[in-house]
Amino acid sequence: MPATEKILYGGDYNPEQWPRAVWEDDYAAFDEASIDTVTLAVFGWSYLQPAEDTYDFTRLDEIVARAVEGGRQIVLATSTGALPPWLAHAYPEVNRTDFEGRAHAYGQRHNACPSSPVYRRLSAELAGRIAERYAGTPGLVAWHVGNEYGGYDGGCWCERCAVAFRGWLRERYGTIERLNEAWNATFWSHLFSDWDQVVPPNKLTEHWRGPDHTAFQGITLDYRRFMTDAMRQNFRDEKARIREHDATTPVTTNFMGMFRPLDYHRWADDLDFASWDNYPPGQREHARMALAHDLMRGLKDGAPFWVMEQTPTITASRDVNPVKRPGVLRLWSWQAVAHGADAVLYFQMRQSKGACEKYHGAMLDHAGRRDTRSFREIAALGGELRGLGDAVLGARTPARVALLFDWDSWWAAEMTDGFNRHARYVDTVLAYYRALWQANADVDVVPVTADLSRYDVVVAPMLHLLKGDVAARLEGVAARGGTVLSSFWAGRVDEDDNAFLLDAPGPLGPLFGIRVEETDSAEPGVVNPVALHDPDLDDVAGAAGTPGSGEAPLVVGGELVFEVLVPQGAEVVGTYGAEFYAGAPAVTRHRVGGTDGVPGEAWYVATALDEPGVSWVVRRVLDRHGLVGPYADVPDLELAVRERDGDRTAFVLNHAQETVEVAAHAAGTDLLTGRRIEHGEPLRLAPTDVVVLREDRS
Repeated sequence: MPATEKILYGGDYNPEQWPRAVWEDDYAAFDEASIDTVTLAVFGWSYLQPAEDTYDFTRLDEIVARAVEGGRQIVLATSTGALPPWLAHAYPEVNRTDFEGRAHAYGQRHNACPSSPVYRRLSAELAGRIAERYAGTPGLVAWHVGNEYGGYDGGCWCERCAVAFRGWLRERYGTIERLNEAWNATFWSHLFSDWDQVVPPNKLTEHWRGPDHTAFQGITLDYRRFMTDAMRQNFRDEKARIREHDATTPVTTNFMGMFRPLDYHRWADDLDFASWDNYPPGQREHARMALAHDLMRGLKDGAPFWVMEQTPTITASRDVNPVKRPGVLRLWSWQAVAHGADAVLYFQMRQSKGACEKYHGAMLDHAGRRDTRSFREIAALGGELRGLGDAVLGARTPARVALLFDWDSWWAAEMTDGFNRHARYVDTVLAYYRALWQANADVDVVPVTADLSRYDVVVAPMLHLLKGDVAARLEGVAARGGTVLSSFWAGRVDEDDNAFLLDAPGPLGPLFGIRVEETDSAEPGVVNPVALHDPDLDDVAGAAGTPGSGEAPLVVGGELVFEVLVPQGAEVVGTYGAEFYAGAPAVTRHRVGGTDGVPGEAWYVATALDEPGVSWVVRRVLDRHGLVGPYADVPDLELAVRERDGDRTAFVLNHAQETVEVAAHAAGTDLLTGRRIEHGEPLRLAPTDVVVLREDRS
């Protein structure tokens, strides 16, 4: 991680767009708002290299010198997020070919073919020259490679990518016979006899109705993996050139949270620290943002991350762009810190006067005013972050719950025919995460390859595709007394996206003690009631000699997917109430293994339960490990914890639209106000209020 003295605060600054006099106004505003960090030259290629053999750093020299003079921390970009016009016109092959098979002309950004030798050579050369010139600059805290990798369609389908894809396949499979086996190529006469016969899967080849409708899921799955690796190689090219001149300053690139086209887990080892751009799709997205923060933190095994971009006011790229309501910027910023952010940065510091982002939110509007509500909120937050100092820098989340997030399962499940295309991977994952979040559970969002030995609970929604030894490692969690929770469509296919020749859920069957006999689907809005009963109450009632607990079951709704389960050792926890399988199991619990007489548990949910249903299951899983938090029954009140060197800091954030009052869960000091808080005393939080409680050491 970068070595800093506080949570960094600032963001993308583009003084090349403005005369020098404006810079002085900007720096005065930076001082007033406690802005300590500027990200420079993200899109500077066209002025830094006006022709192939010409470099001109005059303007960037002035920009960097002014930042140094102003005492700012500097995040310096490699400027390769968009091609300069001369490059696209001199070498048209650097332009992408889209999913429809159309060769693009120059335009937009993130517009380079990742397999283009010209692009790879020139982008790496620019990164190297920038690093050579500015390595050792006072205040330089990080290198920022590229920008929001992905771009239009999330990839390229040109002939250069076809050649590179074939090379990638040779390395992955070794022989054409193994390739044919992986892709089940005997189907529809697809047996390949030569590598050159392989072409990228797109609208002109294997896809008939868009990216998620493919005749051969294995081909498309591999192309998505390949495209992730191709763009990752672009990052590695540039990082390697930086390292020729600077061996120590951390290098990152800004991800986009749950961005479907690229598997960020495949990039994790190449990042010195993770960073991402937080632009939630709506105004009530607090659980989704928390999930994305935890996912980004999980890329580097729980190490702190940066929020490289967020908007101070509005996002300008949507059909409807509401402004952030009073207090929301502060609330969302502190939520990021609560989940592990060691920097909270903006796009952008001053609004551009033209082009598509001229109305995107900024610290300074077109008039450069400092007497607006938004500027006052920005400045107030800056003061709070300055006052916090290094109190939580480097602190980690003490999670005992892991949630598995897997791009391969996401891709495979959503392009599989025969199920229900309305059931979406992120929706399913978010449903379970939201229940964990509301229960105040600290969660690590990790890849399926992660070490699971430190977690009491592992939640794996829609774990459709099984890689490596994940089934055995999940069994290990239960064997030592932990709990595993999964959902419909789990364990259906192997790493090649071929179905296991076993009863579903495939290799996970022994763990969950079930088999799936049938998988039904329905249109959105069709609800099958599911009756849930607490098996532990039944155990108590049975021990007392009575046939059942006498407690009425909780009836919730199931939608979209209805797997009909046959228990093979599992207890029935929930049953369907409608259709020909009424009375059949919909939720099960399997007790297995365990230590010191305490068995482990494996829960399986065979339908898309509604929010009360998912919450009911998750609460029971958490409760057996003592992981339900003190504010779990207060809707939209968030509790998150960071720990460092024995100090425990709890963040209490009110996302509700009304004031709440709770009993403080611990004694300590609010680091934002200096107020002493005693355990159990009333804690009153208005909407968007935040308490940062440094808990007393016990």
